[in-house]
Amino acid sequence: MFRYFIIYKPFNVLSQFSAQAGKETLAVYCKVPKDVYPVGRLDYDSEGILILTNDTQLNHRLLNPGNKHEREYWVQVEGSITEEALQNLQQGVTISIDGKQHETLACKAHLFTVPPVVPDRYPPIRFRKEIPTSWISLSLVEGKNRQVRRMTAKVGFPTLRLIRYRIESVTIEGLQPGDMKEFTSKEMYDALFT
Repeated sequence: MFRYFIIYKPFNVLSQFSAQAGKETLAVYCKVPKDVYPVGRLDYDSEGILILTNDTQLNHRLLNPGNKHEREYWVQVEGSITEEALQNLQQGVTISIDGKQHETLACKAHLFTVPPVVPDRYPPIRFRKEIPTSWISLSLVEGKNRQVRRMTAKVGFPTLRLIRYRIESVTIEGLQPGDMKEFTSKEMYDALFT
């Protein structure tokens, strides 16, 4: 039987269940059947939604580069981000991936006028009174290695905190880091593909 879960992956947790010396894994936060694995990954120092399933068809559909699906990230950046930087992000910027130049696809980028309500992070980001921060939303249909961090750095506003808030219409709304929620097959497919 296929099972479908989402978990709010906490900061500094690996996107895997198998142990790795000195680093927490998802196994600390949830118990799922042995054949259930994360679909894709989320960097160790990023937080937010991960889909877990044993449905190989769903896994293939989400990870196949030809199948575009939107992921929204809430990003706290260093500095007061400018309208020009947001426009550059929307139009696409050139970043380096494994030594090769990559032109990011057009995306949606906007500034939160009021910071989003998010759980505290442990440890918290380093606070510097003389340097402001901004929260932005970035919605992408591609997922290159550390892409969001590379994009914000490229426009001059390094990422301080990165939360993947949603994949299509599946969100972490109402969840705290480490929380998990189960979906039916219909709920998951409807939320991702309709």
